[in-house]
Amino acid sequence: MTDPNHNIFFMQLIIQNQQIAMMAMGKIKNPVTDKIDRNLEHAKIYIDTLDMLLAKTKGNLSEYEEKFLTETLKELKLNYVDEVDKNKKSGEGEKHKDDAEKKEEKS
Repeated sequence: MTDPNHNIFFMQLIIQNQQIAMMAMGKIKNPVTDKIDRNLEHAKIYIDTLDMLLAKTKGNLSEYEEKFLTETLKELKLNYVDEVDKNKKSGEGEKHKDDAEKKEEKS
């Protein structure tokens, strides 16, 4: 039998990853620094972590848990795509690519 607290911990885990991903996308302030910290690579890691969690728990979640996780992922992925598009439009994506190439040349 499952410990009733496991349901609460599972939901907290989803929410925690969601909040960190949203902070990394610059959608919400970091409560520690009180600043917008944007790092799309970090956001992708947290989104991918939730994707893995969904795959690994397939068939073991309640209907509510599965729907909550699926909807959270959908929201995060839509926001992520929006932020990546903003980068492309502003040329920021090219800037990061150029910076990476310069670092390689120095090595």
